[in-house]
Amino acid sequence: MATDNKIQFWKRSSKVPGSIQPVYGAQHPPLDPRLHKTRFLKEAPKTNALSVKSKKASSFHEFARSTSDAWDIGDDEDEDFLGAPVPSLTHTLPTPAPPPLPTPPPLDEKVDVAATNHTLQEHGWQWDQPKTDRSQSNGRVVKSQSEATLSTTTEGSTVRNPLQKQQSLPLRPIIPLVARISDQNASGAPPMTVREKSRLEKFRQLLASPNTDLEELRKHSWSGIPREVRPITWRLLSGYLPANMERRELVLRRKREEYFGFIEQYYDSRNDDNHRDTYRQIHIDIPRTNPLIPLFQQASVQEVFERILFIWAIRHPASGYVQGINDLVTPFFVVFLSEFVEEDVENFDVAALPLDTQRNIEADSFWCMSKLLDGIQDNYTFAQPGIQIKVKALEELVSRIDEDIHNHFQKYEVEYLQFAFRWMNNLLMRELPLRCTIRLWDTYQAEAEGFSHFHLYVCAAFLIEWRKEILSMVDFQGLLMLLQNLPTIHWGNEEVGLLLAEAYRLKYMFADAPNHYRR
Repeated sequence: MATDNKIQFWKRSSKVPGSIQPVYGAQHPPLDPRLHKTRFLKEAPKTNALSVKSKKASSFHEFARSTSDAWDIGDDEDEDFLGAPVPSLTHTLPTPAPPPLPTPPPLDEKVDVAATNHTLQEHGWQWDQPKTDRSQSNGRVVKSQSEATLSTTTEGSTVRNPLQKQQSLPLRPIIPLVARISDQNASGAPPMTVREKSRLEKFRQLLASPNTDLEELRKHSWSGIPREVRPITWRLLSGYLPANMERRELVLRRKREEYFGFIEQYYDSRNDDNHRDTYRQIHIDIPRTNPLIPLFQQASVQEVFERILFIWAIRHPASGYVQGINDLVTPFFVVFLSEFVEEDVENFDVAALPLDTQRNIEADSFWCMSKLLDGIQDNYTFAQPGIQIKVKALEELVSRIDEDIHNHFQKYEVEYLQFAFRWMNNLLMRELPLRCTIRLWDTYQAEAEGFSHFHLYVCAAFLIEWRKEILSMVDFQGLLMLLQNLPTIHWGNEEVGLLLAEAYRLKYMFADAPNHYRR
């Protein structure tokens, strides 16, 4: 049955995954099922088995047609992009009462204790006491301040025209998303512990040596990188900077000049006929990138992202720009910005920085994102074969790890591609707060083939994390709504640490024995 549905899904789908289309289920903020229960969960009269079977076969498509991205409303109209006069549009979501904070379920009690202890000892892991005093600030309305069409002046500079529509978001409790990201949980930034000071000193010793030992640096980075040294460590681990200290300044200067040479050479071609569609899609996607964080709604920041993405697309014609790549710039941009900002990063006015500093942050973000994409470019070529292979591997892995979940999906005809496509396309960035993504990427850059191979086991551990909630859903629509809007808003470093430890355990058990997860 699942195989037939899979074939029929691709036959019925008019959208090829590799084409420029909205990522299915991408919603900011997550859709509250309580507000839409009358829309999706309608009582249906009892029917015979044949009629139920026929309804299940098309349930996903009925669900997809009735679901819209809150950030897609009117965005795809050419008239809006080209500057034609259109009426102002305001989209307001109802204001729900803040739900009680969910308690993250514990990892599977059947975790192999010996393997987990091996993981912790190998990486020098030490658990901190959980912090239960999570502070919340008052709810507030956050409005998109994004601005629209870029036009080139006679001097070659760029000018933005205001957007002709505005969207307001519901009142929600706001917690720091990217500020003060270090080895603390989401509840704040307490004073550094003795262990944290010791780790920071070890990083500084490694980075100050004439030739940094990258293997040793990876070993210490696996369990998280201190905020103070994260920018230089990411540059080294991504392969952007050489290990030799004497060569670093020369390489930085040369690579930054090379990037802005690309800007001068290619950026004016964004209005050419053969590049217009690419630039238009980038321009549409930028305001959707982390719309709840004020930093990314600044006009100057959005211009930086447009330049980075357009230049990358021009230099990689095999894939070009694909939706989802825009998300991959944000962690690098925030980390390199934090090198110059001590206060709240998410509300910082980037235009207040010196122009040379802004240019350096932009160039470094471009090169580090390019290094990341070099290892996973198959994810973004035509039909995105890399993602389809990884989703299939996830299905096979989960079928061996937790047969109950796998059978539950089969029973309600949920295809892994319907939720895991986004997990692979965006590297879980739309499932986790940005602070968690940055902590996750510490480990990805420390792990061999972290973004391409280890990510598979992180996705498997992430799915098993919600085992109880998944098995409690007894219909197709409920499962899809859960899997596309998992409640991780209050996750911090502790939850990510547990997730990574479980992912490493799965890799330790299955990576070198692929037949263990093949039927």
